[in-house]
Amino acid sequence: MNLHLKQLIDLSHVDKAIDAFEPQIEEANYKYEAALAKKQSIDSDIESLSKEIRDEEIKKKKNELHLGELSQKLEENSKKSHEIKTEREMKSLQLEEEIAKEQVTFANEEIERLERIIDLKTEQVEAAKTSLEEIEANLASIKAEVDQKLEVINNSRQEVFIQKEKLISEMNQKGLAFYQKIRRWAKNSTVVPVEEQACMGCHMVINDKIYADVIKAEEITTCPHCGRILYMEAHEE
Repeated sequence: MNLHLKQLIDLSHVDKAIDAFEPQIEEANYKYEAALAKKQSIDSDIESLSKEIRDEEIKKKKNELHLGELSQKLEENSKKSHEIKTEREMKSLQLEEEIAKEQVTFANEEIERLERIIDLKTEQVEAAKTSLEEIEANLASIKAEVDQKLEVINNSRQEVFIQKEKLISEMNQKGLAFYQKIRRWAKNSTVVPVEEQACMGCHMVINDKIYADVIKAEEITTCPHCGRILYMEAHEE
């Protein structure tokens, strides 16, 4: 086999190995990122619930103030009843009292409703804080576990990078530039085998002459359809 072709095949295998580390890194980071995202979600829930509690407390305070005003009004009306001189004044005062009492009933019911909401949301906040404490307690151990996995992965990746640097230093720079030009668009299918007289990059059948050139492997041969570098695996020869 042509030396330059063999080097390109070896380089493509090394590049594939390097790219294969990315999903390993993502997988290693996933557990920690998932726990971190959960923590951020709970933080957001606590903040949202706390705001809702403050809003409900403001509404409750307004109703309590209104209730105080109504109580004062009823007390004043009670005093006025002793000063009434006509039946018309009496009916007018009774109407005011009825309206005020209805408003008192409504205000009390609204305060009770708001208190139930506040109690429920307060319980939800406490439950969320408990979950948050558990997650925060586990974050450090999860991070340590992830860092250990990443160290192993990065050590292995560094070894492959060293292999690549050594291989590139021994390669013909013109051939390397040709490889890199194709790799920009073909990625890990820059160098592909031929199977059953078809390019395994584009899966198009190549003609007999090119197929014969690939089998001989005396020169670098590219696919006439897609431009990828072709080679024949040992079991296909």
